[in-house]
Amino acid sequence: MKGKEEAAAIAIKADEVAPRTKPSNYPEPFFSRMNGREKRQLGDVFGLSNFGVNLTKLSPGAESALLHRHSKQDEFIYILEGEPTLVTEMEEVTLTPGYCAGFPAAGAAHQLVNRTNKEVVYLEVGDRSPGDEGSYPKDDLKAALGADGKWQFTHKDGRPY
Repeated sequence: MKGKEEAAAIAIKADEVAPRTKPSNYPEPFFSRMNGREKRQLGDVFGLSNFGVNLTKLSPGAESALLHRHSKQDEFIYILEGEPTLVTEMEEVTLTPGYCAGFPAAGAAHQLVNRTNKEVVYLEVGDRSPGDEGSYPKDDLKAALGADGKWQFTHKDGRPY
């Protein structure tokens, strides 16, 4: 029988994982648009390297990300609490607990927006495909995942931020 300390190494309470200290990797003026978003990087706790899992909270008025799509990475979300609006280039849909959505690489640009007065909580899962790029149809921003695993941001014309 395994002791409590040993079990803690293989299982955790998700809401007890410390939130990410930096709320966003975006440069300004986009960084401050992520105020009200809190991510707990659950996959990192277990040393997962092929995909990431985040427990994410959006305060009223907060956005999950800029409207974006990935060139190589797939993403998946599952709503636990609240009623976020899923915004794509084509439509908007209100989600409720139990709803999920998936975004294949190079598919529709997407984001979640909390337009309610209650907190939204959801799981997000994404792979970590090398060479991924992010495109942002409504913003002058382009992203490339560097060999170091960090996002590098430029204007759409290639000028650095």
